[in-house]
Amino acid sequence: MKRRVFLQATTGLLMLCASQAYADPMADAKAVVDKYATPVTKWDGPTTGPKAQAGKTIVVLAGDLKNGGILGVSNGVEEAAKAIGWQVKVLDGAGSIGGRTAAFGQAIALQPAGIIIDGFDAVEQAPALEQAKAAKIPLVAWHAGPVIGPDDKSGLFANVSTDAMEVSKAAADWAFADAKGKPGVIIFTDSTYAIAIAKADKMKQEIERLGGKVLEYVDTPIAETSQRMPQLTTSLLQKYGDSWTHSLAINDLYFDFMGPSLASAGKSGTDAPINVAAGDGSQSAYERIRAGQFQKVTVAEPLNLQGWQLVDELNRAFAGEKWSGYLSPLHVVTADNIQSDGGPKNTFDPDNGYKDQYKKIWGK
Repeated sequence: MKRRVFLQATTGLLMLCASQAYADPMADAKAVVDKYATPVTKWDGPTTGPKAQAGKTIVVLAGDLKNGGILGVSNGVEEAAKAIGWQVKVLDGAGSIGGRTAAFGQAIALQPAGIIIDGFDAVEQAPALEQAKAAKIPLVAWHAGPVIGPDDKSGLFANVSTDAMEVSKAAADWAFADAKGKPGVIIFTDSTYAIAIAKADKMKQEIERLGGKVLEYVDTPIAETSQRMPQLTTSLLQKYGDSWTHSLAINDLYFDFMGPSLASAGKSGTDAPINVAAGDGSQSAYERIRAGQFQKVTVAEPLNLQGWQLVDELNRAFAGEKWSGYLSPLHVVTADNIQSDGGPKNTFDPDNGYKDQYKKIWGK
């Protein structure tokens, strides 16, 4: 599978899509949700590739290890690196541009065989990307931009992700169906990241195309959710009241800090606004969904699997081969299916044998 998936559309195409109403919006929304809520048991990733390239030391540049998605991917990389026989150094950018710049400089100084960018826009660090390119250090990434696969502009051998537009669509469709076709939605995103804006735009487009209403599109930094979300939640409740039926966020982290404000307003854990996240499936999100406390859905990514994929992609880069072309699966997690696919461990970890598949490819 040799393809590049572009998550940005032309203005004309967006206008065309917005003008096309669904013949049966409710049936279409439920069909999408059902498609992604079923267990993932079949391996649809690569079955061939280069054997393990021995003796490599790699660096993971984590955008912010307080972010559950970034932490999950980093943990997956460490597990996979142990399986393939590599050494790993994890550097934490701590949620700031300055922190990521310092971490990138430290990474290059370590002269690793390869670098993994974990959870921040690669273009933010353009000078460091050029340094890595000059040093001939292969770069792979998770959520580093709107292009899945090779990104020549950023110099990435491969950018790993699920189809972020399908993640956003599934989240929006669940909210529409849950509201019985009459959602009043507030969308939370972070314009620091191109992928976050693309996801939020898709959710807005999908809700409106189905016939729902977007009350507000809120741009607030993921790294500052602990400071901003409590007061922001209170202000939005005062502004919209009961017309705010559902929240759609590009990441679970926004909901980590909404609960106390909702409770102070007299809301129970299952009252509106219903919180739905278009990624990433953090431990805290699973715990809230299981407990029925201020979140009902996360559209989860297989974070540990993606860590293994990142190691496999770097191995392909070291061997001079092309990227695998693999687009990892997504999963709509609710209270009804939370016990499957890794749910008891508070993560989407597909029961599809991916670890054995990668070990087989690597000859391990």
